[in-house]
Amino acid sequence: MLTLAALAGCASVEPAPRPLYRDPVLDGAADVSLVFNRGLKRWEMFYTNRRATLRLPDPKDVSWVHGTPIAIATTDDGNHWRAAGQASFPAECTGVTLWAPEIQDFDGTYHLWLTVVPGVHSSWTGERRIEHLTSADLRTWQCAGRVDLGSPKVIDASVIRAPQGGWRMWFKDEQGGSKLKVADSADLKTWAVRGPVSQLAGEGPTVFQFAGKWWLVADLWKGLLVLRSDDALNWREQPTRLLAGIGQHPTDRAKGQHPGVTVVDGRAYLFYFTHQGGEPEAQADDRWHQRTVIQVAEMKLQDGWLTVDRNAPPPDLRSAFKAR
Repeated sequence: MLTLAALAGCASVEPAPRPLYRDPVLDGAADVSLVFNRGLKRWEMFYTNRRATLRLPDPKDVSWVHGTPIAIATTDDGNHWRAAGQASFPAECTGVTLWAPEIQDFDGTYHLWLTVVPGVHSSWTGERRIEHLTSADLRTWQCAGRVDLGSPKVIDASVIRAPQGGWRMWFKDEQGGSKLKVADSADLKTWAVRGPVSQLAGEGPTVFQFAGKWWLVADLWKGLLVLRSDDALNWREQPTRLLAGIGQHPTDRAKGQHPGVTVVDGRAYLFYFTHQGGEPEAQADDRWHQRTVIQVAEMKLQDGWLTVDRNAPPPDLRSAFKAR
């Protein structure tokens, strides 16, 4: 009887698919932020939708990562996600190129910090700024003000309610050596910028609580940086990087990039994107590498630090992310 019960328990586990999600329109899903939609009682994924299928004459032309909308995917069971169209934002505080949505639910209001790049650029030039927007339903957004961080080239916000009071933001300052800086605010309007949290250049920080600690995970373009803290102020760097190598499974054969972490019921789920240059299609299509997909893996604690096994079966997300 025990053996049958054990087998039944094993049979009930359904790993999430690999990839977890692929955008059916532009095939460029990246930079995810997950949020629970209280009105619809289901989880949603907001993401940068790169124009990955765009074939430009010059392979160095990066216009395809500009002119990018923010798209939405939703799920009923956690394991299977479907496209739910593009997000709509006020023109007066956004633009045609939108990156890296960061959504938090504070005191019954959804807050979005959005990277805005005016125009479409063929190279990595131009101003970049972070705009704050708010919403009651994740569909209709109001401008809440540009975030003044003392630099004309800031991207990739991550915001928490600080344990000392107020709010704290981490972001990438491209004019400041592409370091990850931190800023504090008492009202989500005025921010006081402090020094970098690390001397390493990086982007896409995400900050969260897990296993009694604060954690910062960020993209170093050669694996993910991990920092640990007791107070979200003073940090220690993990000796090893996450997702620095190449995965063994189809669609995951590239370094993991731009992490997003959601902690549910004491379990930490790491969402990341991978380029598709390591797939068989790339041998016949020299632009296939532009395509990106969303993967998921569960982070575990080992000797006080974070680990992740991307080659293990993906976690079963049905319990944590099912509709309610």
